[in-house]
Amino acid sequence: MRKAYFKDWYGGTCDNVKAYIAHFNKIIDENVDPQKAKEVFSLIPKALIAPHAGWMYSGFTANFAYRIAQNANPKRVVVIGPSHRVPFRGISTTLEDKYETPCGFLPIDRAFAAELIDKFGVVNFEEVHQEHSTEVQMPFIHHYFGEIPVVELIYGEYKPEKLKDIIEYAIENNSLVVISTDLSHYYDLKTANALDYNCLEAVQNLDLGALEKCEACGKIGIGGMIIAASEMGLTPFIVDYRTSADVSGDTKQVVGYMSAIFV
Repeated sequence: MRKAYFKDWYGGTCDNVKAYIAHFNKIIDENVDPQKAKEVFSLIPKALIAPHAGWMYSGFTANFAYRIAQNANPKRVVVIGPSHRVPFRGISTTLEDKYETPCGFLPIDRAFAAELIDKFGVVNFEEVHQEHSTEVQMPFIHHYFGEIPVVELIYGEYKPEKLKDIIEYAIENNSLVVISTDLSHYYDLKTANALDYNCLEAVQNLDLGALEKCEACGKIGIGGMIIAASEMGLTPFIVDYRTSADVSGDTKQVVGYMSAIFV
């Protein structure tokens, strides 16, 4: 079993997870124009980008994308995130049998993980899978999709051009792909907004040139997704952008968060 190590990041208990998501959705329902909501929440994404900080700061942004993504009917969800604690070269998948969340377990699609190992040289380094960038996505997945199979991929030093092959293969095999990333870290708000604009522009326009000026811990994942979306004819939509200052009020050292969907 792949244990949950960072439960405090998303409330710790099932009741708290549900309360967080109910709160996020209440904000959406009270502030999004009903006609716009009807249009946005009818989209059916093939992939999404979501942040991975504590839900207090980035949960609203992530939830917005997941709420739209629940329209999809994927066979599995493939979650791709950067390694923050263990430096390594390549990309790893876990071969545990299930993934723990506060509200229940998600089965791990070991057969599909084995396909990725065979076809794309994915490795199995279980030690890198104590990783918050992917873990904080799992309670959202359980909430919106129930006990759907998941595949967790953690990358270290890796080329976006190689990652895009995995993304395309996953989408072609009826997977919903989740790219996990935060944006700039610990700049003042004005600087953070300017830096993060490059990331938003890169995603919205599928522009790798703009991505070069983006600062993001999951930049490799964004790059792989941009290439895959371009080759597969997917259309990106920026769903939400904000910074930690929206919650903390501290504008001197902020972290940026974005969510996006690809249809």
